[in-house]
Amino acid sequence: MQIIVPNYILTPNKLLSNMSVAFDKTIKKIAPLNELRKEFPDADITILEENSLLMPGLINAHVHVEFSANKTNLSYGDFINWLYSVIENREDLINGCENDCMRKAIDSMLESGITTFGAVSSHGIDLEACANAKQNVVFFNELIGSQATMADALFGDFLSRLDASKSVQREGFYPAVAIHSPYSVHPVLIKKALGIVKSEKLKLTAHFMESEAERNWLDNSDGDFKDFFENLLKQNSAVSDSHEFLEHFNGQKTLLTHAVKADDKELNNISSNGHTVIHCPVSNRLLGNGAIDLKKLDELNIRWITATDGLSSNYKLDLFEEMKAALFMHSELPLLDLAKKLINSVTKDAADALGLNTGEISEGKNADMLILDLDNEPNDQLAIHLILHKYNISKTYINGNIITKS
Repeated sequence: MQIIVPNYILTPNKLLSNMSVAFDKTIKKIAPLNELRKEFPDADITILEENSLLMPGLINAHVHVEFSANKTNLSYGDFINWLYSVIENREDLINGCENDCMRKAIDSMLESGITTFGAVSSHGIDLEACANAKQNVVFFNELIGSQATMADALFGDFLSRLDASKSVQREGFYPAVAIHSPYSVHPVLIKKALGIVKSEKLKLTAHFMESEAERNWLDNSDGDFKDFFENLLKQNSAVSDSHEFLEHFNGQKTLLTHAVKADDKELNNISSNGHTVIHCPVSNRLLGNGAIDLKKLDELNIRWITATDGLSSNYKLDLFEEMKAALFMHSELPLLDLAKKLINSVTKDAADALGLNTGEISEGKNADMLILDLDNEPNDQLAIHLILHKYNISKTYINGNIITKS
């Protein structure tokens, strides 16, 4: 048992002061130090420096660790140009990022306060790095393939990767499933994968309505994707439309990444099914896809969370940087209210979306915690300041174990 004594504690509802936290793997009690000393007389006590803030560890629900080799290989500014550049450079990106490269990307997330991440794995080459990560990991094995003739082979490869992830036996590692997108996965494959998701109660994610090219292809089998599919895959029409795609997930709560181009009917479906939207603002900007309407999501009671996406469409795997981008991108929204929602979107709301017992400093939650060194006494603008100034993280705890020390 440990007791930690910060100056301030950031909880989902308010900022606490003159309170301490008793914990082992989970948070046992939040109370004044004298009370905790009496209840846990044998606990180790850590008294922190002045202006220390205890807050939840951050959760990056969507990242592609496999593509961490990219820095200047890919073309930004337009989704289709970027996609062609990914295909052109895929071999170099994959072969150029072995375990050491992926480990550095994972460690960079830890350094920026990310204690849990969702790794979307297309090939399974990141399994070892993710299995050995210090963080909690939701390992999303991705299913992709729109050609019916290849369905059996593609599903067999997917099952092999999923089984490999199930063999990882360590605390905080969760095998899961990703359906790539409505334009790239045949309905037969989706149904087979969802059968496994439901029977084994696995976590589920999918890319959805990221670009105008996707919108036009799914609506009319036309637009910028037309040449792509005809030339590379010999397909002249979409395998399903967006509404058919979403129907597969009815009754199965899913994390849908991007949704920038989702229409009202799709958003209503997302809302009624309790799905979550993962917002990746830097990726959306770099690929020329515009900004999602967060106000509309709030009006429809759609939970949204913030993630970095991968280094194939970002320059850094840092949620403080990501929140800062969102703070400026959504300039029409009230600043402080948005800042508070952004903090929740990478802590409590992300944990809820992933079904994990973490994301907040509350009794009974896993002790995934950060100690930040503030410059001075916090005020009612704390959420804004946390995003703007990225204070030093002097200690990180995951499942009650200290991971880093200043």
